Amino acid sequence: MKVAVIGGYGPSLINFRGSMLCAMKDAGHEVYGIAPADSPDVPARLAAMGIKYVPAPIRRTGMNPVRDLTTIYSLFKILRDIKPDAVLSYTIKPVIYGSLAAKMAGVPSIFSMITGLGYAFGETSGKRAILFQLVKNMYRCGLATNNCVMFQNPDDRNLFIELGIIGRNKKNVITNGSGVDLDHFCTMPIKRDAPVFLCISRLLKEKGVREFAQASMILKKKYPEAQFRLVGPHDPGPDSISEKVIEEWKAAGVDCVGPVDDVRDELENCSVYVLPSYREGTPRSVLEAMSTGRAIVTTDTPGCRETVIDGENGFMVPVKDVPALKRAMEKFITSPKLIRAMGGKSCDLAAHKYDVNKVNTTIMNAMGL
Repeated sequence: MKVAVIGGYGPSLINFRGSMLCAMKDAGHEVYGIAPADSPDVPARLAAMGIKYVPAPIRRTGMNPVRDLTTIYSLFKILRDIKPDAVLSYTIKPVIYGSLAAKMAGVPSIFSMITGLGYAFGETSGKRAILFQLVKNMYRCGLATNNCVMFQNPDDRNLFIELGIIGRNKKNVITNGSGVDLDHFCTMPIKRDAPVFLCISRLLKEKGVREFAQASMILKKKYPEAQFRLVGPHDPGPDSISEKVIEEWKAAGVDCVGPVDDVRDELENCSVYVLPSYREGTPRSVLEAMSTGRAIVTTDTPGCRETVIDGENGFMVPVKDVPALKRAMEKFITSPKLIRAMGGKSCDLAAHKYDVNKVNTTIMNAMGL
């Protein structure tokens, strides 16, 4: 079979879907990766994996009707030329526009993976209510063409049904996130006695990085030997953190180091992984931290709550609750034995629930591959 996978960011085909693409190829399928030409090394890296790359003009942000119609038409032409037997799209614009283009191109089997709800679903009142209604209706149109919709957690699936985006009888599957390569992110011993708290995220408000920084600054004053590292790119857009605020965090003792090429180096040197996100599909960074044997502090919110058994492999705190986040992080400073004990439980949970091979099998079975 010919299988086309559509993503909204070129490197994500390798970083987040590479294992899945290879599993499809190894099963004997001809696999195409379709994404924007936003990284010059993506075509060669995909070619080395045996995946055929096709560039597509998909903009990650903005809602320009003329550009969006152009995107649909461009995807339609690509799919008409490739003539795939199945299309799988992930992230909002590929899901909506890729699904519609696949229907127009006569693709027999159309699938989508909901990897998180993003900015449009963060607030459903005030000025963002218009965006929410628009995106909800666009999702409904796009997913109506799908043979099966895949969700990374049950909360998102239930919300889509509750909002009428998909019908109760629409075939759907829970994938347990994108999975994690247990060999690539293997168990690493804790290196430091003084705790190192790590958050890896794009610097967006809804990722909870403000709460992480605020809790870290409070704890840094009380426990100067502890370290607090925030790793990730400054992400432009309406939800971004300003450069001025980032500089203030640095001045108060939070190590804001920007993006890194290999997060394993950061995971190896940390003690506890923290992600106080407002909502996720399933946070890939948390799965990677779990696989390396790190205790987790995250929020009791869709996607995140799936990764923690509270009190066993870490702690859950309410969304936007800086005092609760500070108390949870402080437990690892005052009771350092928790770091290794909970880290071991994280490793066990990652192997049991989030092994990428199990996740890929779930996805491919849903697609009939």
